[in-house]
Amino acid sequence: MEVFRLMTAAPNTPAARINGPDSLPDAETHSEGFRANRAARQNALVEDYVELIADLLDEDQEARQVDLAERLGVAQPTVAKMLSRLADEGLVARKPYRGVFLTQAGREMADAVRARHRIVEAFLLALGISPECARIDAEGLEHYVSAETLTAFQVAMTAGLEQFMVKAKRTHRL
Repeated sequence: MEVFRLMTAAPNTPAARINGPDSLPDAETHSEGFRANRAARQNALVEDYVELIADLLDEDQEARQVDLAERLGVAQPTVAKMLSRLADEGLVARKPYRGVFLTQAGREMADAVRARHRIVEAFLLALGISPECARIDAEGLEHYVSAETLTAFQVAMTAGLEQFMVKAKRTHRL
C-alpha cells in the first residue's frame, strides 16, 4: 500500500518527491535507462544458460543439451544455437559424448549471477514475498539490477528493513 501511495501521490507533496519531477528528463538522460535495459536484456539469456550449466555441474550432473532444453523449456535446436554462441564467447567448452563445461570466464560469470540472484531473492523474502514468487522474480530481476541497487538491498537487510526505511524517508523527505 505504501508503494501505491508513493506512485500516485499528488505533485509537490513529500511522497511525490521520491518519483522526481513530472517533466521528462533531457534526451540523453532519458535514453540512459533504455540503453542499460537493452544491454541487460541481451546478457540475460547468456547468463541464464551459464548459471544453469553451473548449477547442473555443481550438483554432480552432466550439463547435456537435452537437460538444458528440458530445464529452460525450450527446444534442443535452440540450446544448440546458444551453446555455439557461448563457445564462441569463450564461456563454455564442449566435449564429445560428455556434455558442456564452463571455462574460467564462464565460471566467473555464473558465480556473479548466482551472487546477484541470492541478494535479490533474500531481499524479496525480507519484504515478505512468498518463497516461490521470490525465486521466480529473482530469476528475472537478477539481470537488471545495478550494483548500486544490490548494495542498497544488502544494506537494507543488514540494517533491518525498518531502520532502512526510516533512513530512506529522511533522505528522500517522505
